[in-house]
Amino acid sequence: MEEMKIACGKPTGAVVGEPEEDARKEDEGKTKEAVMTIAKIGAKAPDFQAPAFYEGKFQQIKLSDYAGKWVVLCFYPGDFTFV
Repeated sequence: MEEMKIACGKPTGAVVGEPEEDARKEDEGKTKEAVMTIAKIGAKAPDFQAPAFYEGKFQQIKLSDYAGKWVVLCFYPGDFTFV
């Protein structure tokens, strides 16, 4: 079995609970550029994927996989960074 490379989570560019095709329609005719989506109080969370340790191994998970379920997210600054 191939071991998964562990890295930071990455935004997917979608919003949890909204159809992906709506996001695609908005992007038509626009130039592609990296946009960082920010979480806002009272708004739907931006979708992202990140590595998770589950059932004894690391796996990629997406927040949208847990739409409609209770989720606890914990974040902390990177080790050895100034906060």
